[in-house]
Amino acid sequence: MSKQLAYIATAAYGLEGVLAKEVRDLGYETGEIQTSRVEFYGDESALARSNLFLRTAGRVRLIAGTFRSATFDELYERTRSTAWEDYLPKDAKIPVTARCVSSALMSLSDCQRIVKKAIADRLCTVYGLGRLPETGCEYPVELHIFKDEATLSLDTSGEPLHKRGYRKLNGPAAIRETLAAAMVELSHWKEDRALIDPFCGTGTIIIEAAMKARNIAPGSRRNFGAETWGLIPADVWKQARAEAHDLENPRLALEILGSDIDENALSMARYHARAVGMPDLAFLRRDVKDLVSPYPYGHIITNPPYGKRMSHEETQLYRSLGLSWKQLRHWSAHVICAYPDFERAFGAKANGRRVLFNGQIACRYYQFYGERPPKGWTMKP
Repeated sequence: MSKQLAYIATAAYGLEGVLAKEVRDLGYETGEIQTSRVEFYGDESALARSNLFLRTAGRVRLIAGTFRSATFDELYERTRSTAWEDYLPKDAKIPVTARCVSSALMSLSDCQRIVKKAIADRLCTVYGLGRLPETGCEYPVELHIFKDEATLSLDTSGEPLHKRGYRKLNGPAAIRETLAAAMVELSHWKEDRALIDPFCGTGTIIIEAAMKARNIAPGSRRNFGAETWGLIPADVWKQARAEAHDLENPRLALEILGSDIDENALSMARYHARAVGMPDLAFLRRDVKDLVSPYPYGHIITNPPYGKRMSHEETQLYRSLGLSWKQLRHWSAHVICAYPDFERAFGAKANGRRVLFNGQIACRYYQFYGERPPKGWTMKP
């Protein structure tokens, strides 16, 4: 394998810029950024490190080939000319998926069949096989065509990266870990400020914030598909995990709190905090109307209830949240919500807003900026 490889990290719509910054902060050069995709470049260790450390990525894919393809014949020939033997052993199991956007080739089933045949023909020729046995490890291949530009890649992550391994219990309308991490990143909250999620549910936002503050790698408690391949040396994975362990600061004191009125959800939040090794995180039962803090500066980051049809009860919750935020005076508030008239219910105009998706629900992330603390201020009750 070449020492310099090309990768794609995927992200939810609207988070491409956040993910690109993460990739650069890891030390890798970014390339083309498309909707929900960030291309980047790195050596073999980038495969392991990006899976372990990226908080907002959905998957990490290793690019095997790129080419222009406007016909099925071109797709077959260009796929077959790709050096698949550099990535796949002779017994590789090769499921193929396809995505075609603004392309002359729009039949996904035909694209998948042609790519699979081309890869099999290449490997059979190289390895001297009559047919591909597919009895070994799974190497998921994705064909992505955008405006007739095709990219063939291997999914190195296995399970989606939002599955950190700590969230075993699911409450209603749970937010994905990757989206929660992005909300924290976009808020610019730092560990020297207080943080409250007054609709914490099963605790995802609070846990993701604490993991970031304590430098706990999001993938440190799970495995990845590419670990079974032998594509990169086992020592590379071992070194990446050792790096993640060395960077952790699990005893860092934090003033963060999750609250909710649902005691069952809070019980799940405490379970998840223990599962990720942070039993010190605080979760308490409290109505949003009673939101208080002894700290003059801090951040609210939250995912309040919302649905396709808004109820009077939900809009009253937004009003209560706005009133409580105003009582905190200097605090910032960061709220993701699908209700289009949220600002009026909340009682303030946002300083910033962007479209994000919570699953399949189109939302806006509203940001209300509080005052900056004076120079030299430290967090004290």
